[in-house]
Amino acid sequence: MVESQSLVGKVALITGGSRGIGASIAKEVAKRGAEVVINYNSNKEAADEVINEIEQFGGTAVSFQADVSNYEQSRSLVEQTIDQFGKIDILINNAGITRDRTFKKLSENEWKEVIDTNLNSVYHTTSAVINPMLEQKFGRIINISSFIGQKGGFGQTNYSAAKAGMIGFTKSLALETARRGITVNAVCPGYIETEMVAAIPEDAKEQIIATIPMQRLGTTSEIADAVLFLANNSYMTGQCLNINGGVYM
Repeated sequence: MVESQSLVGKVALITGGSRGIGASIAKEVAKRGAEVVINYNSNKEAADEVINEIEQFGGTAVSFQADVSNYEQSRSLVEQTIDQFGKIDILINNAGITRDRTFKKLSENEWKEVIDTNLNSVYHTTSAVINPMLEQKFGRIINISSFIGQKGGFGQTNYSAAKAGMIGFTKSLALETARRGITVNAVCPGYIETEMVAAIPEDAKEQIIATIPMQRLGTTSEIADAVLFLANNSYMTGQCLNINGGVYM
C-alpha cells in the first residue's frame, strides 16, 4: 500500500453503503485500512454481504440501520459509531433515491421524499459529526452529489434541487471549517453502472451512452477512487470533482 493512500487508524461512516456506489466506497476505504461503518435503511442482507467481502480481505466493518432522512435516527447512527470506534474521521454522505416525474405530475410526497433523503440527510448526519470533528481538529466530509445538480435533468426537479443543494452546502461548510482541519468536498458522478442504471431498458441506455463523450458508463470503483483522493487530501476543500465521462463540462 502506498503510504499516502493509507487510511489506517481512521474511522469512516458511509450512508447508503450497502450497495452501488456506497458499497464500492466502503470496500475501497476498508482496503486502505479504515474501520468502516456501513449505514443501510432496509436491506440488511446487502450490508452483510459488503461486510463479508471486507472481512475476507482482512478489513474491519460493521453495519448500523438508520433512515438518514430522519433527524433522530441520523444522530443515533453517529452516536453508535462513536460509541463503537471512539470517533469519526470521514463522513461520506451517499444515501440517495430518485422519484422521477415531470414537474406538473410531481406530487408533494415525491418532492419531500427526495429532498429528505438526498439533502436533509446531509444536514442530519453532518450536524451530528461536526462538533466531534472540530474537537479532534480533523475531518473529511465528502458529499456524493450528481452532475444532474449542475446540469439539470428532465423529470428530475426534485433530484436536481437536492443534488444542487448538496453542492451549495459543501461550499458554505468548507468556508466555516477550513481553518479547523476539516475539509468538505463533493463528488458529482455522471451515469454510473449501478442497479438503477441496469434497470433502464437497453435502447434507452444506448441513447444515454450516445450523449457521453467517452461513450461508456462510469464504474462505481471510479467514484470510489475520487472519494479516496479526497479522504487523503488536506488542501482541497469546497470543491466538486466531476467524474462523468465528459457528459457535463
